[in-house]
Amino acid sequence: MTADGIWSYAPEFGHPEVHELAGYSVEASDGTIGHVDRQADDSGMRHLIVDTGIWVFGRSVLVPVGVVTGIDTESQKIIVACTREEIKSAPVFKTDRETLDPEYLSSVGRYYRGLPPRQPA
Repeated sequence: MTADGIWSYAPEFGHPEVHELAGYSVEASDGTIGHVDRQADDSGMRHLIVDTGIWVFGRSVLVPVGVVTGIDTESQKIIVACTREEIKSAPVFKTDRETLDPEYLSSVGRYYRGLPPRQPA
């Protein structure tokens, strides 16, 4: 993940945004965090809305696609370069209004850019 690419998929993925990723499971470096509820591209800021189920008290989280390190279309799984705790500690996503709020999206970008870099698994 590069600082400038937090809202873009890594070039090696081609164009995953053309695939319907809703329903794919999302795997952090230390376990499953939930499944993709939907993918969005608000003003060029591509991200996934991940339903965490009961893991984070039933809330959804917004994950910029720049943290995606793997997409397995066969097993319908997305791998991200974050831990479960890092995703849980991200700025709170409450409603779809946040996806349209430039300040909220900027705070999410700052948060994920500030995480320690990791090598893909």
